Amino acid sequence: MDAARLDICRRLHDLGAVKLGSFTLKSGARSPVYIDLRLLVSDPGLLADVARAYANLLDGLVFDRIAAIPYAALPIGTAVALATGRPLIYPRKEVKAYGTGQAIEGHFAAGETAVVLDDLISSGGSKREAIAPLEAAGLVVRDVVVLIDRQGGGAEDLAAAGYRLHRVLTLREIVAALHADGRVGDDARAAVEAFLGAA
Repeated sequence: MDAARLDICRRLHDLGAVKLGSFTLKSGARSPVYIDLRLLVSDPGLLADVARAYANLLDGLVFDRIAAIPYAALPIGTAVALATGRPLIYPRKEVKAYGTGQAIEGHFAAGETAVVLDDLISSGGSKREAIAPLEAAGLVVRDVVVLIDRQGGGAEDLAAAGYRLHRVLTLREIVAALHADGRVGDDARAAVEAFLGAA
């Protein structure tokens, strides 16, 4: 792992954005790790470095606009737009019944390519849900970029639907880096490996 990504792992742990223990996920499943990237807004320096890590992945992709998925990815998407100079749009979670009633906020034109940006991925379901209104509006989506891949089948799910996943870090890489630093014990690392093996 390069120094920049290793530094992000350490600082995410310091921030409390990556926690080891026993947690109940939204799905109801138990997990030995919990990731809360909404905390990034509280550390502008780390948010800027994360934005640069996204920008490195975006360098190799062809797109017209960044499409950030609400809500956790909106501040990240804004930071990435500022770091890259690329325009940002986002699909609304709820379409307003008043005003313009837009399903997508920001300026775009049908036929343009949007790269979808989110904080993390487990399965690909929520990404496909966010992509649907973008494609319905005439945008082309080929790529999804995340900071962390929880390695829960999301890459495979997206590939089956015709999309490519790009990630800065995997959950296994983060835990291995924290273990090497002495921040995570053998038992905690083994629990994550068992969890990933069962996923």
